[in-house]
Amino acid sequence: MSDLSRFSINQMTVKQLSLPELVDACDGLGVRNVGLWREPVRSHGVEATAKLVRDAGLTVTTLCRGGFLTAIDPKERARALADNRRAVEEAATLGTDTLVLVSGGLPAGSKDLHGARERIADALAELGPYAEQHGVKLAIEPLHPMFASDRCVVSTLTQALDLAERFPAHQVGVTVDTYHIWWDDRAPEQIARAGAGGRIHTFQLADWITPLPEGVLNGRGQIGDGSVDMREWQGYVEAAGYTGAIEVELFNEELWARDGRELLAETARRFVEHTR
Repeated sequence: MSDLSRFSINQMTVKQLSLPELVDACDGLGVRNVGLWREPVRSHGVEATAKLVRDAGLTVTTLCRGGFLTAIDPKERARALADNRRAVEEAATLGTDTLVLVSGGLPAGSKDLHGARERIADALAELGPYAEQHGVKLAIEPLHPMFASDRCVVSTLTQALDLAERFPAHQVGVTVDTYHIWWDDRAPEQIARAGAGGRIHTFQLADWITPLPEGVLNGRGQIGDGSVDMREWQGYVEAAGYTGAIEVELFNEELWARDGRELLAETARRFVEHTR
């Protein structure tokens, strides 16, 4: 297998592996980067996870996820802010400088996209300085528009940057994820915009496969199996100045049903085949 120095395996891609199994599998393949998710990390223990990856010499590229900041009810908003502060603290403990944010969908009964986005901005005004104090950057991830109602009212890089640019780049930037933006003909110019402002905080790969599996949330295809030209998008982010790790983050029931170690090895091979 060729150069994996920039390859990062997002934990969700091989969620069938426990954290110790994932770390061991990464060591066997020479994978040095991993993106973690809060739920399995908390199950294993945040401090225990930090020690596990540190002892293995792994770099934690991101922690997923914070966000869900669109609630109207004051008590719900307070709970969301408290949870995001905990997420920042967890990221710092794990040694990553990037917390990915999925902003949240429309509150029940609401049709006000603009208001929801403004509430995200209000939350970022509180969370950005807190993250900075802990050496963590917030990375707003735009999700495909099909998720706008229930998961993420931020659907494009344009919208994500319009929010992020209200705050210093070392506090708030964006996630560039091929699965969510490959369809948007404005995305390349927005990647350049993000790069010029130092706001590309992480870059993730997943393919778009059709027909979509039942349940579009878990419809991300293995890279190389779908419609997305990974080298093209890598070219855009690198032309914009991004030199960091490249995560592969897949949600797919068929992939999760397979042997996790074999899937990790396949994903590493696909990364080499479909990136430059």
